[in-house]
Amino acid sequence: MAGGGQGRRPVVALYERIADALRDGTYPPGSTLPSEPRLAGELGVSRPALREALLLLQEDGLVTVRRGVGRTVNAHPPRRGFERLRPLEDLLGASAPLRVRDVLRTSEEPTDFTTQHLLAPAGAELPFWESVLVGEAGTAVLSQEWAAAWPVLDRAHPAFADALRASPPPAGGEAPTGQAAPPAHREASSARPSARPGAVSMLAVLTSASRGVPLAAHSSVTATLLGRRRGGQLGRPADTPAVLVTQVVRVGDTPVLAAKHMLPTGAPALPVVQSG
Repeated sequence: MAGGGQGRRPVVALYERIADALRDGTYPPGSTLPSEPRLAGELGVSRPALREALLLLQEDGLVTVRRGVGRTVNAHPPRRGFERLRPLEDLLGASAPLRVRDVLRTSEEPTDFTTQHLLAPAGAELPFWESVLVGEAGTAVLSQEWAAAWPVLDRAHPAFADALRASPPPAGGEAPTGQAAPPAHREASSARPSARPGAVSMLAVLTSASRGVPLAAHSSVTATLLGRRRGGQLGRPADTPAVLVTQVVRVGDTPVLAAKHMLPTGAPALPVVQSG
């Protein structure tokens, strides 16, 4: 687990505390986690905050929810997936155009998710973009994307690193390159998604910078619920069913981008390509 810092969101910090307890055997593989009231009391947090962190643990395959049993600790995360390496705004906007709105452009310290998928060392600064995809009917999708640490990008894919550095900051604030934004900036950016013309996803930046650079990706699809924070960002109830798409893109053997895309009920259909 990376040390705490101003680049760590509260729900992620709580996620890390529980993930550490899973790793150190406090809750061994196959065991059932305590009930929400008991676990919230043990951790000294509210039940809504705990529920958000448990959702992330479930989405990342660390725990499984079983009706009548509760949340069980997994020994091996499940793998379920599809492949089609195109920016999500292009995939989902095939029938009706979608616009990308900036929510946050900053850097974050590694979490369990980025340590696992980007092999990020403790203390690294990872570029982090949070966006919403908006159509004619309103906000449709929440997208969170992380790039590998700058030294890794400069070595494995310098064109992508240069393109990220050259990306314009969100409207209303300057996003630092290689440093975590101060909390006040983070909260302000999250509360007021911008409508900056021409905004794109991090994956769009990557694919545009990768002409002649072979990319490979692995994606997984998981059923989940929006949760309170993400529901607020999308203007939907916390218990709205959703599909979580987790994606990792590599250059050779080096992961350069990891993403989570949250598609609630009613979002545009996601094309799935399968090959035998």
